[in-house]
Amino acid sequence: MSSSIPTKDAKIELTGIEKRFGKKTVLNGLSLTVPKGKSLVVIGGSGSGKSVMLKCILGLIKPEKGRIRVDGKNMLKATTQEREKVLTKFGMLFQNAALFDSLAVWENVAFGLIQGRNMKRAEAKEIAIEKLGRVGLTPDVGELYPAELSGGMQKRVGLARAIATDPEIIFFDEPTTGLDPIMADVINNLIVDSVRDLGATALSITHDMASARKIADYIAMIYKGEIIWAGPRDEIDRSGNPYVDQFINGRADGPIKMDVLKP
Repeated sequence: MSSSIPTKDAKIELTGIEKRFGKKTVLNGLSLTVPKGKSLVVIGGSGSGKSVMLKCILGLIKPEKGRIRVDGKNMLKATTQEREKVLTKFGMLFQNAALFDSLAVWENVAFGLIQGRNMKRAEAKEIAIEKLGRVGLTPDVGELYPAELSGGMQKRVGLARAIATDPEIIFFDEPTTGLDPIMADVINNLIVDSVRDLGATALSITHDMASARKIADYIAMIYKGEIIWAGPRDEIDRSGNPYVDQFINGRADGPIKMDVLKP
């Protein structure tokens, strides 16, 4: 693998991560570094291991082998208390916003403040309204419910929730999925602004190259559970890797073969 991502001042480090489900190997010795204060986007097709990698970092699933460090702390050997302390540094924008239907918009945004930090509702609501303003939503939207919002507005609310606790690290899971090109670009701009304003470290997974080019400082490509190329965003067009070249240009012909049922 070719990589020119700096390893000094790493916020997140994955080393030799292996994850299997039964006989299927999903992550095959994956190694990756996310530099502090930078935005790294991991690209790759469906089934390549992007989501499993993210779930390993979040602690939702445990790999069979490898090491995951956050601020130098090995998360796979951390105590429950140590792991919970690290989790308070995280913010997350889920693929489909994943809002709670039974809660008003402001309550969704303030959820981590109220439930995770035991903040009083009045104070949490004030912060939620401020964060909604950061993503271009007016205070009256805070009183609505998710079902009353468009897909683009739901994604903005999800972003407001992700930044509500002023996290050090923000994860973005397919942030533009299901959005039209204009709204996708609006979300990309909001992500760039939010990460910059917080001084946060960002890790995103996507198959949307327009999004990757807009929000990334660095891009890595995962294929069959391994990082096959990683480097600065502006170098990806001259990666010299045929797998990367095929993916970023969306070509059917190349070393990546899709399983297509023929009539």
